[in-house]
Amino acid sequence: MTLLGFDYGTQKIGIAVGQTITHTARALDTVAVHDSIPAWDHLDKLMTEWRPDGLVVGLPLSFEGDETPMCGAARRFGQTLARRYAVPVYWIDESLTTKEALAALRSDGASPAEQERACHQVAAQLILETFLHQRETASPN
Repeated sequence: MTLLGFDYGTQKIGIAVGQTITHTARALDTVAVHDSIPAWDHLDKLMTEWRPDGLVVGLPLSFEGDETPMCGAARRFGQTLARRYAVPVYWIDESLTTKEALAALRSDGASPAEQERACHQVAAQLILETFLHQRETASPN
């Protein structure tokens, strides 16, 4: 299965693509958000190009595992994705992925401009990799 992963934000949405066969993901793109509305034309093109079997949206849970106010916006985004594209949406805790993404980019020597450009894409990659790993190690129902 091909999956797209999303790091939802109020200004940018990072996107990654991954495969259940290889259990790998890679940073793909960033979509702008203006006045709480994602650039749907950009998302439409990515969905047409990749034809994913499912979508993974990160939920920014608190350290205690509770939903934060931002979770509501991420859930609305994911529900809109499900309706718009008629594919299943999976949810996963994305706590600290943006910080991890920035740390990884810094350690790779990325400039501040490169960090800003790629941060949300790499966070989406981490979200999708976490989902793929959890899926791989999950017990069958």
